[in-house]
Amino acid sequence: MNNILFVDASPHGNDSLGTGLAREVLAQLQERHPRAHVVSRNLSQPSLPALSREYAHALVAMQPNTDPAFACSEQLIGELEHSDCLLISTPMHNFTVPAALKLWIDYVLRVGRTFKATREGKFGLLADRPVLVLVRSGGVCTGEAAWQPDFLSPYLKAALAVIGFTTVEFIFLEGVAPDDAAVSVVRSKLAKSSVLSHYFAGAE
Repeated sequence: MNNILFVDASPHGNDSLGTGLAREVLAQLQERHPRAHVVSRNLSQPSLPALSREYAHALVAMQPNTDPAFACSEQLIGELEHSDCLLISTPMHNFTVPAALKLWIDYVLRVGRTFKATREGKFGLLADRPVLVLVRSGGVCTGEAAWQPDFLSPYLKAALAVIGFTTVEFIFLEGVAPDDAAVSVVRSKLAKSSVLSHYFAGAE
């Protein structure tokens, strides 16, 4: 079975344009590949609990994975481990990832569990898998017309690489109120995503 993990970081949930487009491509994938199974993780409904003192202590003390303080982290990491590919739909907040997605990252990047730290650097402990990221940005941040910086894509690419995910593709939907033409272009890019199409072509 092909397991797709869909992480939705929009505070608007299903009312989000980006979320709607992501769900469209998931429906198309499931239609073309009936064996595909989607697990959805909405980061705002309900929101993840804040990192606690107990979590920080367990992390520093290198407690076993069964420690209750790691329960949320283990659940999120387990969803990643059981996925064959990852689809993230996220808004850009203040030039980078929103707080909800940053918290998810803080839970899944765990030393000794999803990466190891050495003098030579940090190395991922999870097997690579394709990742497609749909970014919804009110300001234009790509191409020659960009008028604001994009710290989201380099940060998220670096964070995912730490745990072993290096096959990452970003698709941007920019503008406060993108017109139908812009939405159609993004819809086409999602449908033709090299990350997902190559994965499913090889999974047949």
